[in-house]
Amino acid sequence: MITIGQLAAYAGVTTKAVRHYHERGLLAEPERDSSGYRCYGAEHAIALVKIRTLAESGVPLARIQELLAAGPEEFAAAVAEIDRVLRERAEELQRARVRIARLGSGDRLFVSEEAAGFLEALAESGVSARTVQMERDVWILLQSVSPAEARIWLADKLAAFEDPEFRAIYLVYDAAFEWAADDSRLPGLAERTAAWMLQRPEPEMTQDPAIAQLVAATAGLNSPAWTRLTELTRQAAVRTTTARQEQTP
Repeated sequence: MITIGQLAAYAGVTTKAVRHYHERGLLAEPERDSSGYRCYGAEHAIALVKIRTLAESGVPLARIQELLAAGPEEFAAAVAEIDRVLRERAEELQRARVRIARLGSGDRLFVSEEAAGFLEALAESGVSARTVQMERDVWILLQSVSPAEARIWLADKLAAFEDPEFRAIYLVYDAAFEWAADDSRLPGLAERTAAWMLQRPEPEMTQDPAIAQLVAATAGLNSPAWTRLTELTRQAAVRTTTARQEQTP
């Protein structure tokens, strides 16, 4: 017969662990001597080694008793299931490590690599931090609530940004945020913007009204000049479209 301290030492665990296994019902309580001390035998040492081995292998304590009582086939099936769960957990931990590693990359933690690259391109081209922040918020939301549409929209935006005319319009549009609503430059910018928009096809998106409202609310950035510019651009697009239709035989 051996003491709890000896048992723990033989099995390579602490006496606290032995008591915990008793409380969980994993290790049977031994008989006690006349002084009230537990007296362990070889069967307890063998059981404790099994418990420790399973626990160190990643088997949850809640399932150890099940495995100890299982037959060969049940044991193999249970181990396979536990292995699957552990692999999934390991993969999630690896993904978490990747996300943590990306913390130092700023935007790349919250948006896709493509969107982060676009935001960097905006900043490098001279777009204000205000507008870059607006774009960032939109992509964070859109890629979360509608990944499919986000990919289509982003591909279209990246393609547009390769056009020098679009980049030029974007920069002037960004600067126009600070203009007065009656600034004489707004009509010309509206005509230029409408002309560019009408010469390229719209991306094929579902245009879910709810998503559109969310994006608009997330952007949350406007000014008197931008409000007027939006209306002037709409009017210019209507005029151009109408003129083209009248010229069509």
